[in-house]
Amino acid sequence: MKGDRVEIVVDAGDTTRTYEMVASRAGRRVETAVRRGVVEVSEVTRNGSVVRTARFMATRVLALVEQPVPREDASERPGTAG
Repeated sequence: MKGDRVEIVVDAGDTTRTYEMVASRAGRRVETAVRRGVVEVSEVTRNGSVVRTARFMATRVLALVEQPVPREDASERPGTAG
């Protein structure tokens, strides 16, 4: 969903750096994966095509914060009985 966001905090030696990956268009989402010591954060379209990817060494990643867009549940909508 547009607005999905992942923040990555990485150890850069004597300091830390923060990177942010945001789903830039409607219908896109941000996915994370950890494989073979590498953290991969990708922006993906509805049909699963990868638009862009950021890769970080897992040993350097201090924090990985996923902030999804709040989705409205059918039972939470006003005027519906649940």
